[in-house]
Amino acid sequence: MPTLCRTCVAVGSAGLLLLIAACSSGSAQGATGVSVATTVVAGSTTSSVNTTSTSTTTVAPTTTEAPTTTTLPEVTSLVMPLVAVGRNDGVETARIQERLLELGFWLKLVDGDFGGTTKQAVMAFQKYVGLEATAKVDQATADALTLATTRAVGRSNESGTLVEIDKDKQLMFIMNSGKLLWALNISTGSGQYFLEMNQKDLVTWETGRSLTPSGHFKINREKPDGWWDGDLGQIYRPKYFNGGIAIHGSGKIPNYPASHGCVRVSTQAMDMIWASGLLPKKTSVWVYGNDVEAIGEPPVVPTTTTTTTLPIDPNLTTTVAPA
Repeated sequence: MPTLCRTCVAVGSAGLLLLIAACSSGSAQGATGVSVATTVVAGSTTSSVNTTSTSTTTVAPTTTEAPTTTTLPEVTSLVMPLVAVGRNDGVETARIQERLLELGFWLKLVDGDFGGTTKQAVMAFQKYVGLEATAKVDQATADALTLATTRAVGRSNESGTLVEIDKDKQLMFIMNSGKLLWALNISTGSGQYFLEMNQKDLVTWETGRSLTPSGHFKINREKPDGWWDGDLGQIYRPKYFNGGIAIHGSGKIPNYPASHGCVRVSTQAMDMIWASGLLPKKTSVWVYGNDVEAIGEPPVVPTTTTTTTLPIDPNLTTTVAPA
C-alpha cells in the first residue's frame, strides 16, 4: 500500500476541509489512545493530543455572519465517485475516511486502514441514512457517501454542548448549539429481561430489564482511567448520567441494542471524548426513541442455592448456583 498521510479532517461552516496531517507509512490504529482528536465547534476546530495534559480550544465562528439561506449545502457531492471497497485497505479507503469525517462521523485517522473506528463510522453513517448497518462499504454506501450534501445532525437547538442518545437510530450526536460536533455508533439497552450473577459479589443475583430510560439528564460522575468493574461486567472510562447508567467504552458495539442499559461506544471513541474534554460533568444528556419489546416473562430470582451430592463421595456436597 502506498504511503499515506495520517489526517484528521474537520469541516467548517462553508464546507471546506481543514486538514491536520502528519505523514506516515504505518497504521496507528490501536486499542486505546487518541493521536489527534479534532472537533468542529461552530465552524472552527478543537484539537487535543493525548501526549499532553493541555488542550487548545477555539470556539469563535470563522465567519462574521450567518448564511443568508438555509438551502446552501454544508458539503458538496464528490466529482470523483467513491469506490465500494468492502473492508479493504488502500487509497480509496482513505478517501472514504475523509468523507466520513467531513460528514460528521468520527474516526481516528485518515490512513487508508479499514480498522475498528472506520468500521464504526461506516456503521454509524449507514444507520443515519437508513442502509443496512454492515460496516462494509458496498455500492449503495459508496453512492450515499458520494452524493451527500449535508453533515449529520441531531434534533437539539439548545445552547452549549448536549449529547443526544437516539435509541431508534442507535446513534449518539454530540451537539453544540444546534450544530453537530460528532456522530458516533452506539448500542443501548437490549430491552430484554436478564438474570445474572453480580460480578463483584458472586452470591448476589442481578435482575431486571435492559433499558436505557428516555429523558433529560446530566453527567454527574465519571471514572477517567482504564477499565472498571461494574456489577454486570467491565466498562471503560464511564461517564454516568442516570444512576448506574453511563456512556462508556466497550469492545463490542453491534448494529443493534445489546447493552444492559448503558450507552456503549468504542474504546477509541471514549478516549477521544476524554482527550477533547467534550463531555465534562454537568453536560446535558437527552435520551429519546423507542425501546425494544421484551420477549418472554421476567425471570424468577433464586431464593436458595441447590445442593448436589457427588456420587463418588456421599458425604461431600457442593453448592451450585442455578444455571
